[in-house]
Amino acid sequence: MKVRPFEQIVDEYGPMVLRVCRAVLGPADAEDAWSETFLAALRAYPELAEDANVEAWLVTIAHRKAVDVTRATARRPVVVARLPERPSTAGRPEDWDGDLWAALSALPTKQRMAVAYHYLAGLPYAEIAEIIGGSTDAARRAAADGIKTLRATYRRATSVGGEA
Repeated sequence: MKVRPFEQIVDEYGPMVLRVCRAVLGPADAEDAWSETFLAALRAYPELAEDANVEAWLVTIAHRKAVDVTRATARRPVVVARLPERPSTAGRPEDWDGDLWAALSALPTKQRMAVAYHYLAGLPYAEIAEIIGGSTDAARRAAADGIKTLRATYRRATSVGGEA
């Protein structure tokens, strides 16, 4: 058995996990969830089965960390109406699209998660159903409904200034 160094796992899957965290949580909390995901993954990595799907395993951990962040955010005493935008200082993609996040955040939670896990993480619908609950068909429907809504709302948001 040859175990890959954990640094290779972070290099290979780190950008995908960050995209999922951003799509589920938004830009403000995504980096914390990303860090927590890889800390938890590092602790559990020696016990991971040799034939495990590392991508699905990381998305499952990211999902749980996103739920933790959402719960912690709900307990915070100060609530702001709009999340501040901040540029990335870690060399990650700096072309974060705030309009896309606004369209994503308007989706119902299951649709947003299904879109993020399928279109950003590349997970099959069966694994998405295991993560967010429900059937494979329900996960497929949630992702399709989310994409349909994004096509309608995000196009509208970008075409306001004459650009599409």
